[in-house]
Parts: sequence; structure tokens; C-alpha cells
Amino acid sequence: MLANLLTDDLSGFRSSTPVHAARVLLIEDEALFARAVVKRLAGAGYACEHAATLAAGRESLNSFGPDVILLDLRLPDGQGVDLLAELARDTRAAPVIVLTAYGEVEDAVRAMKLGAADYLKKPIDLDELQLVIEKALRTAGLRQKVDYSRSRESHSGDTAQLLGESPAMHAVREQIAALGSLTGNRLAPPPTVLIIGETGTGKDVAARCLHRAGPLAERPFVQVDCASLPRELIEAELFGHEKGAYTGAQGARAGLLEAAEGGTAFLDEIGELPLDMQAKLLNVIERRVVRRVGSTRERPIGARFVAGTNRDLPAMIAAGQFRADLYYRLNVVTLNMPPLRERGDDVLLLAQRFVTQTARRYALVEPVIQKDARTALLRYHWPGNVRELKHLIERALLLCQGRDIGPADLGLGTSTERPSAANESSSPIASMTLDEAERWMIEHALEKARGNVSQAARRLGVSRMTLRYRIDKHGLKGAVDE
Repeated sequence: MLANLLTDDLSGFRSSTPVHAARVLLIEDEALFARAVVKRLAGAGYACEHAATLAAGRESLNSFGPDVILLDLRLPDGQGVDLLAELARDTRAAPVIVLTAYGEVEDAVRAMKLGAADYLKKPIDLDELQLVIEKALRTAGLRQKVDYSRSRESHSGDTAQLLGESPAMHAVREQIAALGSLTGNRLAPPPTVLIIGETGTGKDVAARCLHRAGPLAERPFVQVDCASLPRELIEAELFGHEKGAYTGAQGARAGLLEAAEGGTAFLDEIGELPLDMQAKLLNVIERRVVRRVGSTRERPIGARFVAGTNRDLPAMIAAGQFRADLYYRLNVVTLNMPPLRERGDDVLLLAQRFVTQTARRYALVEPVIQKDARTALLRYHWPGNVRELKHLIERALLLCQGRDIGPADLGLGTSTERPSAANESSSPIASMTLDEAERWMIEHALEKARGNVSQAARRLGVSRMTLRYRIDKHGLKGAVDE
């Protein structure tokens, strides 16, 4: 059981060593006690190494690379607190559990001030020792998760920007800045925000900018793609599960909402959640608690909830496909992301940014976008919005082979005019329902791509996984992956 719990909490963070064989370094000069500890921990699945002196312990730190250190404070060649002070200066050092003899309370206090994870007084109960090691490993794993989330966010800053000088984008940025100033507190968390807009308008970027605009910036940002969650595992993915809750649940695991850890949980494509999950999500948002699958215990949720959708939720409510109470709960504040065709010269600003990013990524000379190509970009309708523009520029840069980017490199065809009102009214989708229009667009894209899902996804400006989900949703056949 202990091995499973450790595997659950730390998998993916210490890839060099399987967690079921977590390494424990024991620095202790009492041979009999050390032998008993090594035997017990080895039987519990740990890899354990014993050093009888500080000098031997320092050598083992480099050669053995422990995940946890058990450190005696009185050793033949010095004081354990001296080694602890050295480890305190290394942010990558393993957690240290101090072993103290009776009457060494002051030493124990000093050790805790130097950063010891815990301390145990001799004589030590081996069951208690095993539990303390487990706790130290869990705490270290959680700290690594938080550090990883912060590092990931800090490296995503180049892409998570809302670029544009159009009035619509100025309004969006001002609204995000105003929402970021709402700090909230434990009893009154920040308001839920619903981000609406067509596919590819940057709803996920807006959510990240909202996260970074306020006091939650140092906490995790967890994006949940509701459309890609397997239907049979949606509840476990969102809310977590306990060991044995269902077939394949080999250990307890926190859900995506719990993993937000007081940060932001962004529920992308919220309109794709099944009705039964909508009811459970509403309960979580209202009560600020979550119950893992297979558990009777409720755990507090401190995350801010932000949802995004390209669907017409009021129309879905009328059709019985979306819960009205969840919509009203999410729609406390609405951010409306404008389509690219309504942003004027922002198209050129974004195109230039994508040229620069792509050239840097592939170590290529940055080409110039020719005047005719710029005109074509301005005249195009952009059904896939910013995402379509980004993919198109990347493809054009890779194909132009060092030349300036011309109209032919863009591959927009000869008809790049934005449709007039008359043309829109005669469009085959003008009289369709939203679901019918979506099905028609997918069929049309698959036909143009000769059934290739990846190519059709690029045409529509969505991910392959999202398109595959919608193909299954509409019962379309004959689609193939690359």
C-alpha cells in the first residue's frame, strides 16, 4: 500500500528512480539500530544505504542520490546539524529527518530551524519511522509539483499574450486588468468568469492572462479540455479517485480541480460536458468542495473557476443540452473574445509576431511578408481565427525556403474576400442549427482533406483530438489519422 501511495504522489517528478524504490540514506553510528532500520525499509520496498560517519554520508549524497535522509545529530566525526546547514543551502537537497537522543531538544529545535522535514526521538518506533518517511516524500512531491507549475507558467509567458491594438482587444485587456484586481478571500473567492468566442480566438490565452493579472499568479494554472476527457473517466479526471475506485485505479490520485491548489482551474469547452457531470461540477463550484470517486471525504477547493466555450450556451439550454443553473453560476462575469476578422490591422501585427517566433524556433532567417501577401491576410475571412493564422504563417515560413512570404506561400486560394451579407444569407449553413452547421463544416473539411483527420483539423483551426471527439459525436465514418 505504501509503495502505491508513493507512486501516486511522485510519479513523473523523479524519473531517474522508480518511486516504489525510493532511496533512503541513513547516517547513523549505532550499528545495531542501523541494521534494523535498513532491514525494515528494504522490506517495505525502499533502497536504503547506511553511512556511519559524516564523511561517509557526504560521499553517499553524491553517489547514492537519496530521496530522503535520516540524520543522527551525534556522529563520531562531527555534528549532524553541520551537514544539515550545508543541505539547507541546496534547494535540490532531499528532505532530512533528524534522529535525536533523549535530552537533545535544543538540538532538535535548531535542526528544524535549519530546514529539517521532521525529527524523531530515540528509541525510535520503526512503524512511526516509516510513516514519517512517507510524509516527507509526499511533501517533497507536492513541492515539486508546485515548482513545476510555476516554472511552466514562467516559460509560457511568450505565448500567453493578448496582442492587438484594435479597440476590441484594448477592451478585453482592460477587463482582465480589472478582474485581476479582485483578490477575494477564503470566504469570498474571486468571481467565476465565462470566456466566450469562436474557435481559435484565444480563450485559453485570455484565461492565462487573467490568472497572471492578480494574486493567484504564483499558484498553478490547470487547463481542463472538457472535449477530450474520456466519457467513462470524466468524473475521476475532474474530481480524482481513491485506490480501487474502479478497474485500473491502482492508487489514490487528486483530480484536475484539486490540482489547481488555490490557483485557477480553466474549464475549456465547457459546453461539451455531459449533463450529469454539469450537475456535479455545479455542486463543486457552489460548495467549494470536491469528493473523489470512491471516497466519502470532502476536500476543500480553493481554485478560481474560469470557463471557456465557442458554443451558444443559451441555445443549448433551450435544447436541454446545458444546465441553466450552471450557466448562471459561470456567467458572473463574461469576457467576449472578438473574432480576428473584426480586429482590422491586428491580423498583420499577429502575423509578424508568428513569423518572428517561428523563425526563432527553427533557427531560420526571418522573412518579410510581401505587400500582396499582407493584403491577402487582411481580406481573408479567418474562420479559424488566430489559431488558423498562426498555423498558416508557420507553414508559409517553412515552405518559402528563405524567400520573402508571398500570396502563393499563404495558400489562401484566389477567393480571399470576406463574404458580404448577401453571400452569408445564401450560405448553405445559414438555415442550419448549430449542430447541423458543425457537422456540415466537419464533413466539408474531411472531404477536402480526403478523410485525413490531421489535415482537416488544421483547416478548421482545432486540435486533432478535438476534431476526433466531434467526429465521434456526430457519428461520421471514414476518417483516418496520419
